Order: sequence, then C-alpha cells, then structure tokens
Amino acid sequence: MHNETQEIATKNHPYDTLTPDCVLDAVESLGFLSDGRIFPLNSYENRVYQVGIEEQSPVIVKFYRPERWTTNQIKEEHQFLFELKELEIPVVCPWQNADGQSLHTHNHFAFAVFPRQGGHAPELDNMDNLVILGRMLGRIHQVGRVKAFSHRPSIDIASFGQASYQYLLNSDLLPYELKTAYETLGRDLLETLEKQWPTQGIEIQRIHGDCHPGNILWRDELPHFVDFDDCRSGPCIQDLWMLLSGDRHQQIQQLDEILSGYEEFSSFNLAELKLIEPLRTLRIMHYSAWLARRWTDPAFPKAFPWFNTARYWSEHILELREQLAALQEPPLALFSN
Repeated sequence: MHNETQEIATKNHPYDTLTPDCVLDAVESLGFLSDGRIFPLNSYENRVYQVGIEEQSPVIVKFYRPERWTTNQIKEEHQFLFELKELEIPVVCPWQNADGQSLHTHNHFAFAVFPRQGGHAPELDNMDNLVILGRMLGRIHQVGRVKAFSHRPSIDIASFGQASYQYLLNSDLLPYELKTAYETLGRDLLETLEKQWPTQGIEIQRIHGDCHPGNILWRDELPHFVDFDDCRSGPCIQDLWMLLSGDRHQQIQQLDEILSGYEEFSSFNLAELKLIEPLRTLRIMHYSAWLARRWTDPAFPKAFPWFNTARYWSEHILELREQLAALQEPPLALFSN
C-alpha cells in the first residue's frame, strides 16, 4: 500500500496500461478465481468492470482514477459506507479481505471490489417513493453529522466555481468569439454566488455529494445508494435538490414529500433552500470544467462527442445566463411555510 501522504498513482501509470489481463490479475490477487469474463460498465471518471467469478456471482471492480484522490480520501469514502451499512442503511459497500482492507493496489492502480447490485432507476413521479427516499437520506445525513471528514474536500465556490471558471478561461477549448461572453458572465455569476452564499447558519457535514437518480438503484421497494466516489462535506440540500424536476410548483410538491420522510429521522434547516440555485450553478460550471480537464482521456471524446463544439459552448453560456436569472428569483418555499 502507498504511503498515506502520497497520491494513489503517478503519471507513469495512465489507464491505457489497464489491460484486461491487468484487471483479471488484480481481482485474482485478492483470492478470487475469475472465469475470464470482463464487461466494462459506464464510468468515465474511474474505470469499472463486471468480472465473472467461478461458481459465484460476478463482482464489480472499480479502479480509481490515478492522482484524483489520496489513499486517505478513498479510505474515508469506504469508512462512511461501512458506518451506513452498520445501521442497515441500503448502500453498496466494498468487499473487505481477512485483514479488513477494502482498498487494494495492483500495478500501481488503486482498486476496490463491490458486490453486483441489481435494481432500476427510481420512479420520481411516485410520491410514495419520494417519501421513502427522504427517509433514507435523513438516515444517511444523521450518520453523516456524527463526525467530520478529515481529508475529503468540501463543495464550495472556490473549487466548484472559481477553479472551474479559471480553468476554462485558461484553456484553448473556449471558442475565441465566445470567450469574452463567458468571461464577463462567469465573473457576474461568481460575484452573485459570493453575495448569496451564507457565511453562517448552515451546517456543513458528510454527504453523498452526487445524489442524482443514476446513483440510486430501486430494489425490494427500497432505494440503494451507490457510487460515493464524490462524497464530500457540504450542506444537506445538495443530496436533495437533484431529485427535483419540473416547474416551481412541481418541485415544491416533490420537496414537501421528500422532507416529510426526511424529518422522520433528521431535522432539516429550511434556510438551506436558498442554496438550491447556487448549488445548481456550481454543478453546471464544475461539469463543463470536468469535461475539459478529462478531454485528453480517450474515453471522453468517444462518450461526449458534442463537447468542444461551438454549439455546446453557445448553449452552455445560455444555460449560465438562465442561472444568473434564476439566482435573482426567490428560493423555493414549502406550502406550509
């Protein structure tokens, strides 16, 4: 295992050395006997494979992107999952060996093995499902506030907004004719976010961080939360707002149902509702910068062929203009308030 203070891999070990033989060797180094079947799954930040195991169910093997997270940061992700599982909260935890280790290395790649989890996307137009989701998120956040992350970063304007803005401005991906528009609009957005971001009264704690419907598998009438790869410190509303859709009235209805279940297990600070549009804005800015940062990874041009086109950047700027307008609107408020 690597030294705790160094990052998990080096630039000498990009993903192009992660061959099928390397994947099989990594799995079998843990004592599994593979049947040789490998099926790549949709994952771009990391590399994830379903690997067949002799006379057993297949396993899911996740190879962490080199230099993204440190050893300590990955271990904090795993520890959070183990705490949730201990309380029978439906999450998918990594496999542990006889020594209790869940993070492993092979050929300088850090990887973890997970059980294969079946399920389907949640039906968010079902109000009963929203109540159930609220209950589970309330339980997750109840555990999340027991202690703080020591190594995982926070969701904030500096990393998601300012860093993303500067990266794109300094890159050669923005079309020349749109650069000024992006520069001025981005500056206005960041200034507005700084004014609206609360400096007190909002609790920052351990959260899932990327709780969109694609990271929830519905099975046995319960949501199973997967992929805590982006777990961070942040406000609880971050794990709720991505479940909302439709117009303002519909979102209020959905939020009301989610919170009715949520507050059975955890109190919710209504002051966090004013963070929905700022957090949405930060996610949009961060997503574009993420694609730009990963554009040299061969998997990204194949998966996102529409990125790095003039049309994409025009639509991105339009979306940011809409967000600037949304930031001027009053925040969502529950019917009962």
